[in-house]
Amino acid sequence: MTDNSPSSGPRTPLTLLGTGAMGTALGRAWLAAGHPLTVWNRTPERMAGLTAEGAVAAPSAARAVAANRLVVACLLDDASVGAALDGADLAGRDLVNLTTGTPAEGRARATWAEERGARFLDGGIMAVPPMIGAPGAFVLYSGHRDLFDEHRDTLAVPAGTEYVGIDPGHAALHDVALLSGMYGMFAGITHAFALLRGTDVAPGDFAALLVPWLNAMAGSAHQAAERLESGDYTTGVVSTLQMQVAGTDTLLRTAREQGVRPDLLNPFLELMRRRLADGHGTEDTTGLVDLLRTR
Repeated sequence: MTDNSPSSGPRTPLTLLGTGAMGTALGRAWLAAGHPLTVWNRTPERMAGLTAEGAVAAPSAARAVAANRLVVACLLDDASVGAALDGADLAGRDLVNLTTGTPAEGRARATWAEERGARFLDGGIMAVPPMIGAPGAFVLYSGHRDLFDEHRDTLAVPAGTEYVGIDPGHAALHDVALLSGMYGMFAGITHAFALLRGTDVAPGDFAALLVPWLNAMAGSAHQAAERLESGDYTTGVVSTLQMQVAGTDTLLRTAREQGVRPDLLNPFLELMRRRLADGHGTEDTTGLVDLLRTR
């Protein structure tokens, strides 16, 4: 991951399309580092914060694009990117798309940009606006490698950078995969707190136990990766699927006793039972990855 401190020397000028909460946070970081910044937003009033700090407001997206070679889009969705850039001259421009989208949208937008004479880089922001400019925030990038290498220092100002491949869809793919892991964790945390609700267990005291436990268990992702790469789902398994499924009844009975719906647990437990029924009792849960695949 690249350090997000600005390098010495002249700062690269750039254009920012989109000044919502995330766009404004990005823009402030670039301005603070001394980068000349041109901004555009469909609602002009939302540019006021950045123009007050030195950004130049463009009257149209086309004029904003014309102002600088490096153009960063941080808009609502992929359709908004197409609408904003419709009619803009992209020839010779370097377009970095930080708008949330799918892998297929990233690939299609790359083709669309290249047909119009631009180099293209797709990005997935792994941060919320208050994290921008602080350690821990990073952006996943994929697509044109030369574009990334040339503008790496500028892109690293608001957040660390992680290049994940030449395939323009890989930034979005990594983004959604990481978010999916996060929401799975959130589901577990939600169920855990629901079990304690209405008891005399203080949520803060429980959180002090839950966080290190989850941190310790998160390391199992490395084991799962090794098993998926080797194709061996059984060697060295400590908690077998058979053992884990046998223990699920306790989870469900406790939920009933505590008056908690098992909606967040049941889908995963059902997959475990299905994998066990298929004869994979000596594996751990890694094989559920294959069970989830539809093609």
